[in-house]
Amino acid sequence: MPLIEVRMPEDDTEGTEAMVGNWLKKPGDMVVENEPLVEINTDKVTLEVAAPAAGTLHEQRKAAGDSVQWGELLGFVETGTPGTQQTDDGATASDSSPEQTASRATSQRPVNEAAATFSPAVRRILSELNLDPRAIPKVGRGGRLTPEDIRQYLSAGQSTTLRPASAASSQSSSAALSAGRRVDHTPMRKSIASHMARSVQTAPHVTAVFEADLYNVFRDRERRKQASGGDSAPTITAYLIRAAVRAIQVVPVVNSKWHDTHLEIFDHVNFGVGTALESGGLIVPVLRNANQLDLLGLSQALRELTQRARSGKCTQADLQGGTFTLSNHGVGGSLFAAPIVLPHGQAAILGTGKAQKRVIVCETGGRELFRIRPMMYVTLTIDHRVLDGQQADAFLTAFVAALENPEV
Repeated sequence: MPLIEVRMPEDDTEGTEAMVGNWLKKPGDMVVENEPLVEINTDKVTLEVAAPAAGTLHEQRKAAGDSVQWGELLGFVETGTPGTQQTDDGATASDSSPEQTASRATSQRPVNEAAATFSPAVRRILSELNLDPRAIPKVGRGGRLTPEDIRQYLSAGQSTTLRPASAASSQSSSAALSAGRRVDHTPMRKSIASHMARSVQTAPHVTAVFEADLYNVFRDRERRKQASGGDSAPTITAYLIRAAVRAIQVVPVVNSKWHDTHLEIFDHVNFGVGTALESGGLIVPVLRNANQLDLLGLSQALRELTQRARSGKCTQADLQGGTFTLSNHGVGGSLFAAPIVLPHGQAAILGTGKAQKRVIVCETGGRELFRIRPMMYVTLTIDHRVLDGQQADAFLTAFVAALENPEV
């Protein structure tokens, strides 16, 4: 019977490492064309490679945990081969089409009223382990069930309590109590670790720190909110991105990439925005051509992009091509973070902390007065091969000026 190759998709994924996550079928299992066949994990996203044809999975060339290159062979699907495994209703697989077999398998999975709201990863875990989602505590954003919720639920059910030994064996008791529990790395965490280590080993990191007064940003946002009836107020992150774009116009070399023989400076600004996932890990979806959008356009595009990221709907294309990145760690309450590890291949990353009211000295009419203002620490971590401290300071000076004068 004909063998059809299952290959990694061909993509422009420079700097992105990938590994096989889980095979969703085992050799001999029937598959339907375009049915998810194998998961691929990168440091940015989990991809599903679909079956190229209907038939049976003939061979797995790559095992779970194996590194894989884009375009590399993963396995083979054999077409036109009927299965012979007997089903619960007494029929054989050869009596049914692959589509009917898949439909029958789907109908046997646990069903609940909220299934449609679960991510594909959650639905698969519930199905494979035959779990009732109503019994699992939900701590994800908005009370949504996440893979991490399931892992913690299973760990709690298998945990044991350590009992201290007698005083005569206090040394062994101390050793036992100091032992931690094993938590295996997820493929995404392994990829993130590899990517971060590669960036630090390649680029010398240096961080410059400024602070910005957001008083005029909040005032401008409130004015726009009232003028629109509360329907189209820009997000604070949109103000940050617009200010960064304006600063890049002043110091274009910030938006560049180092090559061994030359520096590539980009005219477009593809803005990566670090986004934390409910299930753990971090991805950086890319807002393309941010330099061509006004404040409201940035805000709307940013909302759509982050919603796709947090709902697990980002594609690999959404995560490629970034030229400059924002890490808005202040949304988690952090005031300051340095250095922030550069995305591999980018010359700089902007970090913004939490806006915090502080007493500062303002000069008004020749007088120095104390004022309470919403202040934010901002950092620029640079690849010191590309940029010097003077250029980093010039960028942050322009960035702070743009934030403090949002109406200009």
